[in-house]
Amino acid sequence: MSEPVPGDQTRIEAVVFDFGGVFTPSPFVAAHAYASSQDADPAAFVRIVFGDYDTDTDHPWHRLERGELSMGDALAEIGATAQAAGMQFDAGDMFRSIVDDDVDRGMVIAAVRSLRARGITTAILTNNVREYGDMWRAQIDADAHFDVIVDSCLEGIRKPDPAIYRLALERLGIPAADAHRAVFLDDFEQNVHAARAVGMHGILVGPDPRPALAELEALVAAGLIAPD
Repeated sequence: MSEPVPGDQTRIEAVVFDFGGVFTPSPFVAAHAYASSQDADPAAFVRIVFGDYDTDTDHPWHRLERGELSMGDALAEIGATAQAAGMQFDAGDMFRSIVDDDVDRGMVIAAVRSLRARGITTAILTNNVREYGDMWRAQIDADAHFDVIVDSCLEGIRKPDPAIYRLALERLGIPAADAHRAVFLDDFEQNVHAARAVGMHGILVGPDPRPALAELEALVAAGLIAPD
């Protein structure tokens, strides 16, 4: 009988990634830039477009991410609210700036490949919309790189609802009591806090993903969950 491997009891078994803001520039940064370009208040503009994103409400964007509204209907409601507030809102113009990023996001995919080569399960947990499903999955070859994909618009729940984190853990085969064996990366701080609240280790991803990836690598290499 072999001796226990030091740290094996707290070995990280799965790493769960957000999509937007991790594999792409953050949509919130794009919204801020778009608001600034028209001399609108960025914080007020983001609330109009995305709602209070650290909660789950009946805002049209939240309903869109839960699969309850079509993209067209959600954007029409948001556009009317923006216009009433004296702001311009063109979704195409705003989201087009997401691709304008000088950061090489290929490093995130490289990190995913490295994790999988070491036997670590990988997953995507994203707040997303039906109309973009095929596009974002193709962008990162999702089926090839991830064992589990949890998409809010297909599940009817969205981050930061604790239920969607528990669903991801369930599909990863990780019991709730062992949530500390999973790591979650997201560019939105409240989503990271919500992951920690269910027992996962959370890493906040900034505009440059390298510090977050370095933190992830140190965590995986040590085989231990560092205390928050």
